[in-house]
Amino acid sequence: MELLSIDFLGKPLRLEGSMAGWQQLFWDNQIVSQMNADSERGRDSVHEFRLLSGEKELHCKLEVSLEWQPFNVAYRATLNDELVGEGSRDTKDIERQVPYNPPKPERRFSLVGLVSLGFKALKSAKLIKVVLASASLAAYSWLFSFQFALALLACLVFHEYGHVRAMKYFGMKTKGIYLVPFLGGLALSDEKINTRWQDVVISIMGPMFGFILSLILMVVYWVTGEMFFAGLAVFNAFLNLFNLLPILPLDGGHVLKSISFSMNSLAGIVLCSAAALGGVVLSYSLGLTLFGFLLIMGTLEIVIEWRTRHHSHLLPLDRYGQIVAALWYFALVAGLIGIIWYFAGTGDQLLQLPLLILGT
Repeated sequence: MELLSIDFLGKPLRLEGSMAGWQQLFWDNQIVSQMNADSERGRDSVHEFRLLSGEKELHCKLEVSLEWQPFNVAYRATLNDELVGEGSRDTKDIERQVPYNPPKPERRFSLVGLVSLGFKALKSAKLIKVVLASASLAAYSWLFSFQFALALLACLVFHEYGHVRAMKYFGMKTKGIYLVPFLGGLALSDEKINTRWQDVVISIMGPMFGFILSLILMVVYWVTGEMFFAGLAVFNAFLNLFNLLPILPLDGGHVLKSISFSMNSLAGIVLCSAAALGGVVLSYSLGLTLFGFLLIMGTLEIVIEWRTRHHSHLLPLDRYGQIVAALWYFALVAGLIGIIWYFAGTGDQLLQLPLLILGT
């Protein structure tokens, strides 16, 4: 991950590193110093390199003091033993930084490039969003009714809006919400996250907004007495509870991944793999074919996390963050189950269905 990036002699001086102990120092996007993985090195490290300015040799040094939990990096940059910059960075600074993306090589005209350009044009015209939303409305109207399909799409949009609001809270640019038939919705961003905490907040805010919507629908049901709002409240709660299953790529899976991989890589791979196996059993027992497709995507995500464990650009959660994330997750799960439990007690058979599914 990128630990710091400062201006040095008019060029960016960028330090990357991981909890395993490896560090790489770039000046003008060229490696000028590196240290191999060494968990016993301690918190202090010194990078030295030399540059030529005409016939004059410049001795450059970057002294770094790094703490991972809680995260803090203090640095001191010198040129020929004269101080040119110093400071420190914490978790908030990492959250606000824009990850470095190497420039892409120019591509010559090709059919693939033309198709890609056309796809981008469609996206910019928002045509894909309209097509997917229309297809979702048609699909859910075929399964249920037109009125319930509209209500379901509203629930999905409200859920995804929670993700969007969390992204904007962290200053990330968003691409908007995409509704995918039979799979729900997607909230996409133009930028990558920098910390595991961002992953937790962005993931959990979707179900959190869903929980709030169910509470609103419950109040509307109390005021009007209309069973439609009761059914929508419990159905929405069940959908968001399903989304909190600790299985990738569901939101609950992202919470589990962030917590477990912040502990250590072995805990991450064991817990996420065990959850994926549980997802296979669930998919088989309930005959959820489309869920099997999601499990494949989730498995690929686990493999990528494992392969990049020593070079992850994400700042891990500290112990406090892990506890807060876990408590937030279980409290939200309990709240959604509470809504389902309440409506099951009304005696209506349809409203009892989600609780019966949970019981099995």
